[in-house]
Amino acid sequence: MFTIGCHLSVTKGFYHMARTATELGANTFQFFPRNPRGGAAKPLAKEDIRQLEEWMDTHGFGEILCHGAYTMNGASTKEEVREFARTAIREDLAKVSLLPRCLYNFHPGAHLKQGTAVAIPLIADMVNYAMDQEGLNTTVLFETMAGKGTEVGRTFEELAEIISRVERKDHVGVCLDTCHVYDGGYDIVNDLDGVLKRFDQIVG
Repeated sequence: MFTIGCHLSVTKGFYHMARTATELGANTFQFFPRNPRGGAAKPLAKEDIRQLEEWMDTHGFGEILCHGAYTMNGASTKEEVREFARTAIREDLAKVSLLPRCLYNFHPGAHLKQGTAVAIPLIADMVNYAMDQEGLNTTVLFETMAGKGTEVGRTFEELAEIISRVERKDHVGVCLDTCHVYDGGYDIVNDLDGVLKRFDQIVG
């Protein structure tokens, strides 16, 4: 099944997003669980989840995608920023585990001139903390980054190193953002097969 969708607002609930996606000719959607710049998340409503699952089953939906807040940086030089990231991603995973067929995607973070040798263990530790909870049934996706500033995750090697440190590898994957990958130096325009082969060799 070919799955295609768009980003939608969660303001009116998950069932509303699913219906909107269908009206647009889509069979999936992405959403933010909280303000993308951070902040508190709205609680889930059981009836909304029930209607969402029913709609997804009836209309042939693929997996839906939750995108973590942009402000989460488990590799920050500031303890309060790291703590927010750890708390937010743990809360997000607990929430999306209650949703039907939902993946969780997030930006790994930025090393802020500490270097990847410092940042990667911090990012992996944050993810391990977030995933260490009962009832977790969602897959966490590390998004490929363009490498702007001190972003971590531009190279396939960096992603592979983070994943190697994650304990629950059965619930880990990668979101291959084609815009970021190309901007990061991988020539997916002229050598897509070669880039994907390299990804498979390095990340798996």
